[in-house]
Amino acid sequence: MEAQVDEQEVLAIVEKHDARCGGVIAILEEVQEVYGYLPEDALRIVAKAANRSLVDVYGVATFYKSFSLQPRGKHHVCACLGTACHVRGAPLVVEELERQLDVAAGETTPDGEFTLETMSCLGACALGPIVVTDGVYHSKVNGAAVKKILQSTATKTEAEKEEVEPMVAV
Repeated sequence: MEAQVDEQEVLAIVEKHDARCGGVIAILEEVQEVYGYLPEDALRIVAKAANRSLVDVYGVATFYKSFSLQPRGKHHVCACLGTACHVRGAPLVVEELERQLDVAAGETTPDGEFTLETMSCLGACALGPIVVTDGVYHSKVNGAAVKKILQSTATKTEAEKEEVEPMVAV
């Protein structure tokens, strides 16, 4: 379901930023903040307004893992599958997340509550396996902890979510 894109809002975002080089990243970050992902219509508006080709803008949007071209759930769950986490049982944690959420990694639950993703490394190797929910790091996660993590994430209010300063963009 494609979001209804407000062209004037996207144009205002483009105007705020320098559309050269890294400016496109800042523009896309802000567009994603507004819509929760990068709708195709918004990418087309950005490309035209920034005098960039759609291929260039799309290339930036697909290069960085923090950008999403698909709507995400209300809560974002990301599990690390890097080497350090992997050897400490991360694949079993991911299997349990998939079982509890009833989705495969890369999917969003039908109710739109959770999106589950995996990453190659979340940069907290000594604390693995790592699961990040809405910017909150959970360390040394095992299968038994998954249910508690998902329950605490689901019951967070929007105000509580905004209080957390994400450590990395996922």
